[in-house]
Order: sequence, then structure tokens, then C-alpha cells
Amino acid sequence: MEDKAIVDLYWQRSDQAIPETDRKYGHYCHAIAYNIITNFEDAEECVNDTWFRAWNLMPDKRPTILSTFLGTISRNLALDRYRRRSRQKRGGGETELALDELEDCIPSSDGVEQKIEEQELAQAIDAFLSTLPATDRKIFVARYWFVAPVKEIADKLNCSPGKVKMTLYRLRGRLHSYLQEEGLV
Repeated sequence: MEDKAIVDLYWQRSDQAIPETDRKYGHYCHAIAYNIITNFEDAEECVNDTWFRAWNLMPDKRPTILSTFLGTISRNLALDRYRRRSRQKRGGGETELALDELEDCIPSSDGVEQKIEEQELAQAIDAFLSTLPATDRKIFVARYWFVAPVKEIADKLNCSPGKVKMTLYRLRGRLHSYLQEEGLV
């Protein structure tokens, strides 16, 4: 089913919206959540919560890219669940590792002007990503948006994990320099 038809089902409040969304985007949203929280049952709950949130939060302006809309919801729910779980016990999973890798590049999110700074930072990262070759952009997004393990990225791109690690290291350095030039760090 086409995305427009699925969105129409949400707007009509049709019971068929959820099964159609799950059929088309269930695996995609589950993969995003699982890469962050690494627990099958928790990832399933995030996916179910994604459908519920999509049902309740379908914006007045229909999403033009449904996969991005749903993926963002899944990612945010999984990150929230990860943070709650991390407060209870500290772990060394991929999410913590990926966030630690970016820690030196990204400025702290504390402060009064946090929302404005976050928007400027998001725009700067988007601009930085647009300057990258396609493969570097795929590696960066796979690691820091989808929180994919290095080995999984290497397998998908038919290269060695060492190459992915080195590319990420260099990209973090370039991002840090770019953000310094923009006055964001």
C-alpha cells in the first residue's frame, strides 16, 4: 500500500491504518529500536508505541515521508527507553558507545537557549552531511542515527570493520572542526 493511502487511513481513523503501517514499516521501525535498546521485547513495545503515537500525533500537515516520520518516533521512543534503563543500570551497548563517540564533537545540551542551540546544531549537522560523499554519509547516518554496530555497517557496505571505524573517526574529527568553524563548539 502506498504511503499516501496509509496516511489517509490514519486521517479517516480507520482500524486498518495500524496493520497496514505494521506490514510496510514494522521491520524498519523494529530495526531502529532494536539497534538502540538491543532487547527484542522492548523493541516490539517501541514499535507498538510508535503506531499509537502516530495515531495520536498525525500532524495537521500530512507527513510527506512516512518512513522518516515513523522512524523518528521509533528512534525517540527507543532512546527514551534506553535512557530510563541506563539510569537503572549502566551498560556498554552500542547506543552508549555511539553516543560516547560523538560526545567530543557535540556541545553540551544544558542551558537556557537549549532549543535554539539544538536547532542550529541540527541544521549544521545536516549541512555537514550534505558535503560528504554518499558512502561516508551512509556510514555516519547508519552509526549515529540508526545506531548500527560497526560490523553491520561494514557488512552492508562490503568493506572491513576497520575501514568503517577509521571513516567514523575521521568524520568525527571533520564534524568537530566544522562545528568549531560554525561557532557551535
